[in-house]
Amino acid sequence: MAKIRILVADGSVVIRRMLTNILAEDPTIEVVGTAPNGRIALAKISLVNPDLILLDAEISDLDGLETLTIIRKIYPRLPVIIFTAMTERGTAATLEALTLGANDYLTKPEKIGLEEVAARYIRQELIPKINLFHSYSLSNKTKLIGRSPQQIEPISQLKNTNPIKIIAIGGSTGGPNALYALLSEFPPDLKVPVLIVQHMPPVFTKRLAERLAAKCQIRVDEAKNRELLEPGRVWIAPGDYHLLVQRDGTRVRLRTNQAPQENSCRPSVDVLFRSVASIYQSSVLAIVLTGMGQDGLHGCESIRKVGGHILVQDEASSVIWGMPGIVANAGLADRILPLDRIAREILRLVQNR
Repeated sequence: MAKIRILVADGSVVIRRMLTNILAEDPTIEVVGTAPNGRIALAKISLVNPDLILLDAEISDLDGLETLTIIRKIYPRLPVIIFTAMTERGTAATLEALTLGANDYLTKPEKIGLEEVAARYIRQELIPKINLFHSYSLSNKTKLIGRSPQQIEPISQLKNTNPIKIIAIGGSTGGPNALYALLSEFPPDLKVPVLIVQHMPPVFTKRLAERLAAKCQIRVDEAKNRELLEPGRVWIAPGDYHLLVQRDGTRVRLRTNQAPQENSCRPSVDVLFRSVASIYQSSVLAIVLTGMGQDGLHGCESIRKVGGHILVQDEASSVIWGMPGIVANAGLADRILPLDRIAREILRLVQNR
């Protein structure tokens, strides 16, 4: 079986050596080239024919964003994972890279000098991403198993006609771009609040909220504990904190906590979905966007039990059809929609109820 061919582009010789040595331990992976800057990385792509590129967002010469822009023009389907420091500058560059077409990202281990710690982090966090994107590229995306979108009963024909009182959204890989596509179509006077769990670490979620707020009409903030929910506002779960809702008299407040991870995630989509289902019952509208893994499946089961609504992003428009695919295949989705139709369906449901 052919090995997965990796090109490592990073300005640090320490990082290049570390990645090469650790990845070489995996029998399915081969580092076929390294590059200290963007120009050399671009020159090497045609020479080493990589299956995937690890790209430092802050690489020198041509910076990571310029390099990525050129890669996407010449090699639109070549997977690129951004490997960046968890700094203010690195966070901003990573979010911009995701909008320019990077498939995913991973923050660099904080303790690079501790070889065993760094090696364990790479094995647990990076190698699974490499394997996933490679297998996804080979299969040209998995096909929907089970009911097709045509066989799923549209929401407009379902018996539940209760008003939508809250929108809950979950996403992971590819989520930042998907969120922008949705929120950019929301009006500033949306009649209901919106809660989001996007799998991201601290700092990243705050910068994502700021970025979306700057580009969208509706107000977007990182969630803070005990804030009152209001219509026409969007809250994103802070990195490393679960996001829930709690009844407070006639009002509802946000709650954040650091309870144990679920699905290896904190924040977890399941935690948010279960929480809104318990408070809002059949008036919940849940959206599952692109992402790997199955976070959100059990939360959707809870929403289905109380009669809420569930929309999922379709396979063709997803970066990874893991989270939405498993919900669809479980028969829990009311509709499977391309990304460019989800916002319109949300607004139709909210306005018609």
